[in-house]
Amino acid sequence: MANTVCGLLFPLLITLSIAPPLSGEAPPSTAACKSTLYPKLCRSMLSTIRRSPSNSDNFSIKQCLKRANNLSDIISHFLGSNKKQKLLMSYGEINALNDCQQLQELSIDYLELICSELKSASNMSDGVVGRVQSLLSAVVTNQQTCFDGLADAGSGIAAALGGAVGDAGEMYSVALGLVTHALSRGRRSKTKRGRGLMNMMEWDYWAPPPMTSLLNQESPRSGRFLEELLDGGIHVNQSVTVNLYGGGDFSSLNDAIDFAPNNSVIDDGYFVIYAKQGYYEEYVVVPRHKKNIMLIGDGINTTVISGNRSVIDGWTTFNSATFVVYGERFVAINITFQNRAGPEKHQAVAVRNNADLSTFYRCSFEGYQDTLYVHSLRQFYRECYIYGTVDFIFGNAAAVFQNCNLVARKPMANQKIAFTAQGRTDPNQSTGISIQNCTIEAAPDLAIDFNNLNSSSSFTYLGRPWKGYSRTVYMQSYIGEFINPVGWLEWNGTKGLDTLYYGEYENYGPGANTSMRVEWPGYTLMNATQAFNFTVYNFTMGDTWLPYTTIPFSEGLQ
Repeated sequence: MANTVCGLLFPLLITLSIAPPLSGEAPPSTAACKSTLYPKLCRSMLSTIRRSPSNSDNFSIKQCLKRANNLSDIISHFLGSNKKQKLLMSYGEINALNDCQQLQELSIDYLELICSELKSASNMSDGVVGRVQSLLSAVVTNQQTCFDGLADAGSGIAAALGGAVGDAGEMYSVALGLVTHALSRGRRSKTKRGRGLMNMMEWDYWAPPPMTSLLNQESPRSGRFLEELLDGGIHVNQSVTVNLYGGGDFSSLNDAIDFAPNNSVIDDGYFVIYAKQGYYEEYVVVPRHKKNIMLIGDGINTTVISGNRSVIDGWTTFNSATFVVYGERFVAINITFQNRAGPEKHQAVAVRNNADLSTFYRCSFEGYQDTLYVHSLRQFYRECYIYGTVDFIFGNAAAVFQNCNLVARKPMANQKIAFTAQGRTDPNQSTGISIQNCTIEAAPDLAIDFNNLNSSSSFTYLGRPWKGYSRTVYMQSYIGEFINPVGWLEWNGTKGLDTLYYGEYENYGPGANTSMRVEWPGYTLMNATQAFNFTVYNFTMGDTWLPYTTIPFSEGLQ
């Protein structure tokens, strides 16, 4: 299957990249390769296709899947080692290899989807362009996550696999650059047809009254639950109830998810899981083939999903999460997600989100370091609470947070607080963290420390660059006084300071004063046009998929 994937993918990407524009200009191969991080590899790919286009399939297999298959074979070798060899591997090393295997499977799935989308490249819509760029960005992210996990595991694994992972990553990066260059003419305009930027800025929040009134009830009643959802305007295919104490369809969230249909389509409606109040000590996974699931609880701190995995206890950051979601168009409402490992256990994820077009509404995410892992693809968070200390919103999705409360907890001694650690590794990735109309505040324990010692601002920052092309913006948000006046923190000296993109726009509050902010090349005080690039409309194309959820959102700036 993998050979078929690349045999289809790369000829399509390269054909798009070297094809002359409609105006009849010369093929823009040089410009296309300059848009990638690896122009030499790119030129080699393009020149090979030019010399013998009929050999494009052979080229693709030899140059792309040789590396992918080699990587897969090495992973299988390590995981299939005899018992004596496995005894020499740590629990963390085995977990890192399992992560890589899972990430490779995801990437193959994404590449197949890209091939399907690119078959209609001659008349690609805005939606297809966005989807292709998002999926290919995720493939690059998956490769980096695998590499990071192996490096963190140490020993000889990183040395054995690092070359294969790196080679595949470079080729995926070139593919991303080529497709981004080829499809740049097809990107949607900055404003909707017939409306100017200022009108887009003035649009109010789109809030369907039925859903809002439904969620404002004390809790849905199981006897009328499906009827209430239908009255609320949600297209429901089926509804089940999970109750820890009996009386429901299931007592386990995973069992309810397993019962959901495979590979459903949004036009068929949501599979709704009503998780009644309770403390669910369960590690939950929503697989990729479980699409269009809507999980609704009885409210924050009432329906709680909790776990305690951590890096200190041998888990990788990737698989330390209490709740993991891959299924497209997943929606969670009125749920608390916890990782209660504690600050001394370091990286300990409450939720890892790998789901495209996913939404969390009126949920809370509670942890310390690495609370919310916005790993990849397009995500939306509305009216949520996110608690943590170090890098507690991190990852490489295209994630928009609206009307949320980001709450810094008191860290351990000598720790510095960073609200965000965005992980963009390639300038062509359509990823970043956009924080709009949110409240940046301190938890009571941190606020008391600040008021008593006036010291919290010395170690509390809006974010730091996890990777070289890190991209994070704060827009029209309240920023509390405990934020260090410089605003942003280095990760490793000056690394990435000239390639990152950190922006602020029309924030307010005592911590929003930008007169003492960092003077990095990548930091900017955005104007309205720049800020509009990071709205729901432009950054995630949320106006095309969020209406299905009936959850309120703002398309533009306020």
